[in-house]
Amino acid sequence: MKNSYRLALSLFILPTLSVDAHEGMWVPTLLKSIESDLQSAGLQLSAEDVYSVNNGSIKDAILLFGGGCTAEVISREGLILTNHHCGFSAIADHSTVEQDYLKYGFWAQDKAAELRNGGLTATFVVRMEDVSSRVLPELKSGWTEEERRAAVGKIAEGITKEAIDGTHFQAVVRPFNFGNSYFLIVTETFRDVRLVGAPPSSIGKFGGDTDNWMWPRHNADFSMFRIYANADNLPADPAAENIPFTPRHVLPISLNGTRPGDFAMIYGFPGSTQRYLTSYAVDHVMNTADPMRIAMRAASLEVIDAAMRSSDHLRIQYADKQSGISNAYKKWIGELRGLKDMNTLRTKRAMEEDYIVRAENMGLDAYAAVLPELKELYAAYAPYATARDLFVELVYYGPELFRYARRFNGMVDGAEKLKAENKWADAASEELKVLPGYFDAHHVGVDKRILKAILPIYLAYLPEGLRPSVFAEVDGKFKGDTDAWVEDMYARSVLTKPSELEHLLQASPKKFTKTMSKDPAYRASQSLFDHFLQNVRPKHVELGDRIELTMRTYVKGMMEMDPQRTFWPDANSTLRLSYGKVEGSEPRDAVVYGPYSTLDGVIEKYIPGDVEFDVPERLLKLHAAKDYGDYGLDGTMPVCFTSSLHTTGGNSGSPVLNGRGELIGLNFDRTWESTMSDIQFDPDKCRNICVDVRYILFIVDKFAGAGNLIEEMTLIRTEEPRLIALPLHR
Repeated sequence: MKNSYRLALSLFILPTLSVDAHEGMWVPTLLKSIESDLQSAGLQLSAEDVYSVNNGSIKDAILLFGGGCTAEVISREGLILTNHHCGFSAIADHSTVEQDYLKYGFWAQDKAAELRNGGLTATFVVRMEDVSSRVLPELKSGWTEEERRAAVGKIAEGITKEAIDGTHFQAVVRPFNFGNSYFLIVTETFRDVRLVGAPPSSIGKFGGDTDNWMWPRHNADFSMFRIYANADNLPADPAAENIPFTPRHVLPISLNGTRPGDFAMIYGFPGSTQRYLTSYAVDHVMNTADPMRIAMRAASLEVIDAAMRSSDHLRIQYADKQSGISNAYKKWIGELRGLKDMNTLRTKRAMEEDYIVRAENMGLDAYAAVLPELKELYAAYAPYATARDLFVELVYYGPELFRYARRFNGMVDGAEKLKAENKWADAASEELKVLPGYFDAHHVGVDKRILKAILPIYLAYLPEGLRPSVFAEVDGKFKGDTDAWVEDMYARSVLTKPSELEHLLQASPKKFTKTMSKDPAYRASQSLFDHFLQNVRPKHVELGDRIELTMRTYVKGMMEMDPQRTFWPDANSTLRLSYGKVEGSEPRDAVVYGPYSTLDGVIEKYIPGDVEFDVPERLLKLHAAKDYGDYGLDGTMPVCFTSSLHTTGGNSGSPVLNGRGELIGLNFDRTWESTMSDIQFDPDKCRNICVDVRYILFIVDKFAGAGNLIEEMTLIRTEEPRLIALPLHR
C-alpha cells in the first residue's frame, strides 16, 4: 500500500518538474540546440548570429563590467551602456561637494573630458568550449573535494595554457552543474574604461529605496562609459595616448518600442542562482539566513539614512555603502515573502519524495540515499553557515573599524621581520598614505552608531559555542551593555583618531606594536578574524565541500532519471541568454501590473525637495511642453517596461533585445514578487524591469543636450515589423 501511494505521488508531481519556456539561463554555446524554440518564440536571427567564434556576433557587444555587472557596446567608438547603479562607485569617486556628479549628473562634452577610473575593467568573452570530456575522465571517484579541485586545477592549467598560448587573452575552466560538466572560457579584458555620462541621481535613482525592487518603476537607471585601447586596438593600461576601442559588433538601437507579447531576450553575466537547493537549504534560508540579514541591514540603514539626510558631505561619503547594503536587504525581504507565497518548502519536499521513489523503483540505491545524507549534512552545516553570514554582515557590511584594524596585522605580527629586512619604514609610509583616504571616506560617529545598532542582533543570532572571545567583555566588564562596550572601544582606540594614529605610525616599531597590540579596536578585530578563520571557516569549508560532492550526485541523479527533461546549469557569472516576452503580470489577488510606465508617472510621484522623489526642473519643463523629440509615443514618454526574462544579480546593465537583435531596453531590476526566482522561478509572477531605450535616448539628447553621443549610435526605426534578420556589424 505504501509503495503504491508513493508511486501515485510520483506520477502526480512529475509534471511540475518540466521547464517553462521563460525559465532558464542558457549557455550560449548550446543555443543551437534550442534554436527552433527561440525562432518559434520570435527570434529572427540564427544561433550563429547570437553567438559565434569565427564571426562577429551579438556576444561581441556584451561585456562584463567591472566585477559584477553587464554592459553593452552601442557605438563603433567603444561607447558602452550599463546601469547607473553599476557605475555608481565610479561616479561617486569623482564626486565632491563642490563638483557633485551624483546629484547633478555628468556629461563629457568631448572625449578629452571623459574621466578615467582606476581599476575599472571591461571583459569580453572570446569563446566558450565544453571541455568536460577532457576533465571528467581524469577524476577518480572517492576523492575529497580538495583532491578533486587540485586535480581539476592541474588539468585546467594545461587546457587554458593551450587555449591562450601566444595571445593576450585570459582563460579559465569553470565547473557547471556542481562539477558534472566543465567549460573553458577565453576572455579579453580592457583596463582603460572612462566615464562618459550619467544622469543626476534624481533621474538615475529616482524612487530610491522606496521604489527599489518595485513596479511600477520610473527611473532611468543608466550610465555611459567608453573603452580605450592602444593603437593596435588591444588592451592597455590607462594612458593619454590610448584611443577609443573599435568593437567587433555594435548593438543597433530600436526606436520602434515594443508591444505586449513581443519577443525579448537578455544577454549578460547573471551572478548566481540556486535552482537545485534542497528543502533543507531552503528551510535555512527562510527561517534563519534571510531574517537575520534583514534585521542587521535594517538597523544599519536606519543609521546611515539619517546621517545622509543630515548633510551633503555625509550623503556623498555614504552613498556607495548605503546602496550596497540596501539593495540586498530589500531583495531578501521580497525573496522571503515569495518563497512563503509559493510554498517553496512544501514543493521542494514533495519533489524530493518523488526523487527517492523513482530512484528506488529504478534500483538506483546511491541516488535514493543521497537526500537523507544531505539532510544530515545541512543540520551540521547550518550553525557554521549562520556564523559565517554574521561575520560577513558585521565585518564587511557593518562598521569600517574592524576591517581597517585588520590592515595593521602584518605590521604587528611581522615587526621583527620588517625591521630585519629594513622594510618597516616603507610599511609605515604606505599606511600613512592610506590614512587620509580612510578617514575622508567615513565618519567615526556614524561608524560607531552602526555598530551599536547591529551588535545586539549579531549576538542574538550567534549559534551556541561560536562566539568570539572578545565579547566575553560585554557580559563581564560591561554587564551585557553593548552600547557601553562600543563607546569604550571607540573612545580608547587610536584607530578612531587620525592625528594620534599618524603620530603612532611615525614612532618606533617597538612602540607601535606595543600600543597597537593593546588597542581595543585592534584586539576586537583580531578576535573576530581569528575566531572566524580558526573556528568557523574550516568547518564551513569542510561541510560545504561534502555538500557540494553530495549535490553533484543528487543533480546527476536528476539527469539520469529524467533524460527527456531540459536542464540548464545554475548561473555562475558566465555569459548566458534568457528569452521570453514583453508582458505585465498579476502577482497577487486583485493586483494587476501593466507592462509599461511613462513620464506621467514620474510627475505623479514628484515630491519637491524629497531625497527620493525630487525631479530636476528641466525634466519638469520637458514634460510640461511634451517635448520628447524623436523618442515619445502619442504624446507620452515611455520610461520602463517589464518582461518575462529570467534574471538575477549580474544581469544589471544587460541589454534587452528584440527578435532582430536590436536594443530595446536596459535591464536593471526584478519586481519584488520575483526575487525568489533565484531559488524558484514562477513564469506567471517573475518579471524583470528594464529602462526603455527611448527614455535613455531622451535623457541623453533632450535633457542633457549630449547630442554628440546620439550621433555615435545606430538608431533604427521601421514602419512595419521586419520579416528578415537585421545584418550584423562584422
